[in-house]
Amino acid sequence: MSPDFIREALRQVRYPGFSRDIVSFGLVKDIQATDTGLTVKIEIQTRDPDIPEKIFKDCHAVLDDLPDVGQVKVEIEIKDAPGQTSTSGKSSIPGVKKIIAVASGKGGVGKSTVAANLAIALSKTGARVGLCDCDLYGPSVALMFGTNERPNANEQDEIIPIEAHGLQLMSMGFLLEDRSPVIVRGPMATRYTQQFLRQVAWDHLDYLILDLPPGTGDIQLTIVQTVSVDGAVIVTTPQEVALIDARKAASMFAKVNVPILGLVENMAWFDCDHGQRYYLFGEGGGVREAATLNVPLLGQIPINPETGRRGDQGQPVALLPAGEHPVADAFHELARTLRERVKA
Repeated sequence: MSPDFIREALRQVRYPGFSRDIVSFGLVKDIQATDTGLTVKIEIQTRDPDIPEKIFKDCHAVLDDLPDVGQVKVEIEIKDAPGQTSTSGKSSIPGVKKIIAVASGKGGVGKSTVAANLAIALSKTGARVGLCDCDLYGPSVALMFGTNERPNANEQDEIIPIEAHGLQLMSMGFLLEDRSPVIVRGPMATRYTQQFLRQVAWDHLDYLILDLPPGTGDIQLTIVQTVSVDGAVIVTTPQEVALIDARKAASMFAKVNVPILGLVENMAWFDCDHGQRYYLFGEGGGVREAATLNVPLLGQIPINPETGRRGDQGQPVALLPAGEHPVADAFHELARTLRERVKA
């Protein structure tokens, strides 16, 4: 049995809660195959005891039945999760004090709109803020911030982020033409994500907002195992079909020891010109879900056509001063609440 054969067999073992296998994630550190037996050494960053136990059992289920393999020994080294290293007040990204992930269990709930406006609203509190668009397949930051600049590199070969509306920005959208699709498999997506996080010259940021892709896939796990995330904000709409996936996102962050800062209920209601309020996607779903998950409801963002129009024009609604627009007011209040919970 060659180490390469064993490695291929271990591709059947998935990281609990994710679609990707432990080999692709680089968790298999060594394979020693002799005439008398097999030893596999695995390294995991987690504080959840169920994860190494599940991987241990799954590895034995795959390897024990292989012919002529002899005695199988699976050694798992458990290291502290990256999310726990932030207790010193420093993140693992140079130039960044605090990292906040904005996530959703499904697409179409307005996660990127929330991330963009939250970043702007945070900057309006006097903080230095950056926004990293980690959704490689559907980047939207370039459009929402109204810039088609291409980033340059500094003398250290680091990417210099684009600046717009007082924020430092990075997105795959800055590297591609509007109609160019991103066609990359998991390992390459992981590499791009790591480059965006670790090889960008973020300049003395108080907060870096990560706009994650929807779902609970490879990029999310790559991020939490690459950098120290100080907390996650889950975005949902009030309807049950969105809340189901919000629970999955919350469960994912719990598995990898990232604190959930709270829930944002987007598209909470619509106020018509005559003063009537309509709950287009149901009433109070985010309130109930936050109570179920035992996390704060950080904010409720109403539906308003101006939000979409300004996003398409590269002028996010949170740029409006407090008191001029109800959606802008909601984002400013969200930023104040979040800054109080995560002090830079």
